[in-house]
Amino acid sequence: MSEPPSLDGLLEAALYAEDLEAAEAFYGGVLGLEKIMQVEGRHVFYRVGDIVLLIFNPVQTATGSTNPALPVPPHGAQGPGHLCFRASAAQIANWAETLNSRGIVIEADFHWPNGARSIYFRDPAGNSIEIAEPRLWFDDA
Repeated sequence: MSEPPSLDGLLEAALYAEDLEAAEAFYGGVLGLEKIMQVEGRHVFYRVGDIVLLIFNPVQTATGSTNPALPVPPHGAQGPGHLCFRASAAQIANWAETLNSRGIVIEADFHWPNGARSIYFRDPAGNSIEIAEPRLWFDDA
């Protein structure tokens, strides 16, 4: 059996939120992400570096696309998801202050056994959001 072809990285990551207005206020307002596309009641998409963060209404994506030119199959998830943003130690310290000043509860703030720092909090849909130093996973980061 031959080796699978290589992958260059992630292009998209998806989270699900029924209240897209609250998601938009959080990801666009609180986190300051650049909105690149929105379909009212169905989804809102943001640019995060060279990755696109897709926020879908799970009720709408469970039925799949109704546009024959874009035959995206049904998809979705139930319950809270998880997403981790990468940031430096200094950026994480600034994010902790920013989140606290906006009344967003930080559920966990700690250093991993290798010394990398992570903070965890929730978006309005209950998804677990983390901001961590890349050295959490990569020694050369």
